Amino acid sequence: MLLLVLTSLLSGATDTLMIPSNLDSGTCPLGQFPCGNLSVCLPQLLHCNGHKDCANGADEENCVDNSGWPKLFDTIQSARGNQADQGEEIHEYECDLDIYPENCQCKKRIVNCSSQELQFVPPVSVNVTALLLQNNRLRSISHLTFSGLFNLKMLFLSDNRIRILKADVFRDLHSLEWLILDNNKVATIIPGAFTGLSSLYFLYMLNNSISEIPKNSLCAEMPRLNWLDLEGNQMHNIQESVFQQCITVLILRRNKISKIHQGALTQMNKLVDLDLSVNRIVDLPPSLFTNLQELQQLNISFNPLNHTAHNQFDLLTNLQSLIMEDIEIPNIHNRMFSSLVNLSHIYFKKFQYCSYAPHVRSCKPNSDGISSFENMLANILLRVFVWVMACVTCFGNLFVICMRSFIVTENCQHTMSIKSLCCADCLMGFYLFCLGAYDIKFQGEYNKHAQVWMESWECKLVGSLAMLSSEVSVLMLTYMTLEKYLCIVFPFSHFRAGRAQTLGALLAIWALGFFITIIPFFSYDTFGNFYGRNGVCFPLQSDSTEKSGARGYSVSIFLGLNLLAFVTIVFSYSSMFYSIHKTGAKTAERSVLSREVTIAKRFFFIVFTDALCWIPIFLLKAVSLTKAEIPGTITSWVVIFILPINSALNPILYTMTTSSFQEKLKQCLQSKRHKLQESGKSFTLVSIHTNTA
Repeated sequence: MLLLVLTSLLSGATDTLMIPSNLDSGTCPLGQFPCGNLSVCLPQLLHCNGHKDCANGADEENCVDNSGWPKLFDTIQSARGNQADQGEEIHEYECDLDIYPENCQCKKRIVNCSSQELQFVPPVSVNVTALLLQNNRLRSISHLTFSGLFNLKMLFLSDNRIRILKADVFRDLHSLEWLILDNNKVATIIPGAFTGLSSLYFLYMLNNSISEIPKNSLCAEMPRLNWLDLEGNQMHNIQESVFQQCITVLILRRNKISKIHQGALTQMNKLVDLDLSVNRIVDLPPSLFTNLQELQQLNISFNPLNHTAHNQFDLLTNLQSLIMEDIEIPNIHNRMFSSLVNLSHIYFKKFQYCSYAPHVRSCKPNSDGISSFENMLANILLRVFVWVMACVTCFGNLFVICMRSFIVTENCQHTMSIKSLCCADCLMGFYLFCLGAYDIKFQGEYNKHAQVWMESWECKLVGSLAMLSSEVSVLMLTYMTLEKYLCIVFPFSHFRAGRAQTLGALLAIWALGFFITIIPFFSYDTFGNFYGRNGVCFPLQSDSTEKSGARGYSVSIFLGLNLLAFVTIVFSYSSMFYSIHKTGAKTAERSVLSREVTIAKRFFFIVFTDALCWIPIFLLKAVSLTKAEIPGTITSWVVIFILPINSALNPILYTMTTSSFQEKLKQCLQSKRHKLQESGKSFTLVSIHTNTA
């Protein structure tokens, strides 16, 4: 029924359709747009963001992008009036045909033979107006197949097995307006195949195997052709004189186009919608869009473009929608879009690019999941949590450093290791404080500063601090675990790290951490902007634009070194517990069993927190290597919440919950209390003596 309604709506469309611009008018400054007819201006980021910021809600009006072919449908419908009711009335009529197959449906002059396992086109009366033959087994079309069907306006041949279109097969279809050949196996189009289609308006040939279109044949054979859909074919090159001026909508999505010859589109001065997305286009010819002054929607998304000239779109003065999703634009500049004065919608890969098109009212995306137009941290929970985690991490580790310095213990080497670990974890807290501070600094206008921030030395420094903290902490935990492992599993060995050995090991760990951190600064060509790929400046997630050197390096760190350290920690604690259990099994004392349970709980929580921190990071890194799309929201939560877990919990696990520390702290507090009591008694005696005197 929908197809019939569309047919009635579109059957009398004119050849040339003018589509007015829907841009708001006003005298707002650059980067701001009016609230309808009010004298109130709002910045770009507040328009079409899903929230009504204007008092009259005008900022969320006209946000749907219906440029190009969607507006053509609307324009045609309004020009011809509301024909939907007439479409419904079609079903009330009985069949007006004398000849039609018994197993097909006939209503008025429409024959529906869909899904009937037909291998040949059945005979029908010559006054038929619509013939639906989709989802059958048709393999070929002969010269006599549609002979005499002068009144046919609609022919559906989709989902068949047609391989070739021969010359003159449609020669009698002078009234045909719709020809649907989707999902066939058409690989060859013989010149003259469309002869006779003088009224054809729509030609759909989606998902075939077409690699070449005969030159100078489309508009010569189909002078009224407006819609040409060749999505999902096998075209590699676009030659000159293939597409001419009659075409209004040209869809070449999902082909294998790698080259478009100079002047290939210059004859298409009526073109309104051009879709070149999901191809293999590396370079666009400088004057590709010459003579396309009527073009209103251009989609070049998902192409491996390595360069876009600043004047590439200068001649597209009527363009209303520009779609450049998943395209990296390293040379992006305001000059690139300044001539597009009628542009109302633009789509980028990165929301940071929107700052280079401040005159465009609707710019997408609004966020990458980590950052948004307004804030460096897109989610309000992230903006709060970054301060919570920063405070917990910094103050917890500073408390341990102070207490370990104040309380004297026998094992000073272990204390040195704990202090060193706390210093590394404090850097993670400082990193989170920096993110929170810059989030406040850019609040409400992050989009203006995003690109500069991610390329700045401040971002690189903050990111390198997080990397240094993370790697030193991992190496330190591994060293402390191995040291404990040797002491418990091999209690009678002569290995006991002295002060000099411990100090040397700690210095070596910090040196290795610094080296790991600064390697990406050595070669920009190899690593790119390693620490500035997102707003939080941490190189965790891989994508298609990441340089191979950076990808290999991050994999070697997160899935190599860190995974090896995690496995070592798990193995060591498992071996330690087994050794303790084996020793305890020789005695039946209940106290030994209780001690084993306590140790098991402690070891479990140490391993569990390590797993809670690192397993999500391992999985995220591994999944990103498969080129699967990972929402930025996941990355932001991993960086702000998961990554600092160890840094926040290490003071509790390695200091505050240990019996030795608690005992020393208790003794220290008791000693202080005793001294205070003694000083209090002395003060009382002095007061009594003074009063007596």
